[in-house]
Amino acid sequence: MGKVTGFLEIDRQVAKYQPASDRIRHFREFTIPMSDQEVQKQAARCMDCGIPYCHGPTGCPVHNQIPDWNDLVYNGNWDEAIRNLHSTNNFPEFTGRVCPAPCEEACTLNLEDVPVAIKTVEQAIADKAYEMGYIVPQPAVTKTGKKVAIIGSGPAGMAAAQQLARAGHEVHVYERESKPGGLLRYGIPDFKMEKNFIDRRIEQMGGEGVTFHCGINVGVDLPVQQLLDDCDAVLYCGGSETPRDAGIPGVEFAGVHDAMPYLVQQNRRLGRENIDSVGWPSEPILAGGKHVVVVGGGDTASDCVGTAFRQGAVKVTQLDIRPQPPEKEDKLAVWPFWATKMRTSSSQAEGAVREFQVATLEFIGDEDGVLTGVKCCQVDDRRKPIAGTEFIIKADLAFIAIGFRGPFANSVLKDLGDNLVLNTDRRGSTNVVANEKDYKTSVDKLWTAGDVRRGQSLVVWAIREGRQAARAIDEALMGSSVLPR
Repeated sequence: MGKVTGFLEIDRQVAKYQPASDRIRHFREFTIPMSDQEVQKQAARCMDCGIPYCHGPTGCPVHNQIPDWNDLVYNGNWDEAIRNLHSTNNFPEFTGRVCPAPCEEACTLNLEDVPVAIKTVEQAIADKAYEMGYIVPQPAVTKTGKKVAIIGSGPAGMAAAQQLARAGHEVHVYERESKPGGLLRYGIPDFKMEKNFIDRRIEQMGGEGVTFHCGINVGVDLPVQQLLDDCDAVLYCGGSETPRDAGIPGVEFAGVHDAMPYLVQQNRRLGRENIDSVGWPSEPILAGGKHVVVVGGGDTASDCVGTAFRQGAVKVTQLDIRPQPPEKEDKLAVWPFWATKMRTSSSQAEGAVREFQVATLEFIGDEDGVLTGVKCCQVDDRRKPIAGTEFIIKADLAFIAIGFRGPFANSVLKDLGDNLVLNTDRRGSTNVVANEKDYKTSVDKLWTAGDVRRGQSLVVWAIREGRQAARAIDEALMGSSVLPR
């Protein structure tokens, strides 16, 4: 728990950012690392709170043992800290960078708005572990002779692959794109997480016996049935990539795009890859010198904002149909759960104009079919347009970032057809049916995990589901399992 009186003696500090005027000139990470001593002081703030909601179901989906590794860091035991962290989380360098940290919302000290800087400490542990050479391949001592195929190499697929390989199985991961990582690599901008961290893990997993097959679109290039015939188990971790249909008139105008093709393109440029990508439009999308409008208020929308600024956008406006949230939540009403309150991402802080309680009525274009503006209006508390409040925002480029409704339907889902039971929820999302205990689908020898099962969610949830699915597969193949849930 760190130092018993640390929370009384030490103020909360988190890693600082480069100034916005500097960081928008490049696509690299811009967080300024804290010294080991500063991190240890922040770990010392972890208090003896009795019930650590931070690592319960309200705080951390993978159940990181946060008080334990805070105490280890405070005492300078970095080696044991990374072992403890790895016992619940395969990739803390990912979550330490991109997780919104519900653990900090659940921290007892958040009742006073000064939670322990858990996310900062987590990233520091992972980065220190790489620096000290603690992260090395951990191949299985004995092999089981069982063969498992994993479709998709996002966080769920990667976590499952590592767990199953360490249990002694022969693991093959099939990835549609040219490099592993899924949307960790192609959806999350480099300024939030540079891709060398993925490369390091892929190298480690290769040393543990995981084989990656890239450029293979399972269900198109390779029938799912062939994997089912050749392997003892197949795990489907295809993610949730189909954009929601916004239903906004004018989407056909040149300059109107879904968010993900834009982010994927930029990540491919930075990775020195061709921008042509399976499933995504290939025309270049660039924001330099343009007025940009982003429809949506979530993380994907924020990533579009930051990317547009770095490409040289003149102005970026973000439209959110939700009311502007309060600056501060009612702690006693919502703690330890995630609170609705005003939050400003690093990308929004770089100069975005944010419009709340605004609906996008239509995209406006000229006679040549080119976008010129976005027609909007204010809405009431039921999200109904308020008459007489219409206005037009100048726009040369617009991105629709209102979420995803399931996996691509033209590969695995199409190949398996009616044999795979799907569920459509109230928001129109189509997910593969499987429970959270055994993760088995309606198809024999086929399991599923991650966003393709639960719908669009956080990286940390994908890691948890990948780990749990690996345990379920190992148990099914061997009769029992030593892998943790």
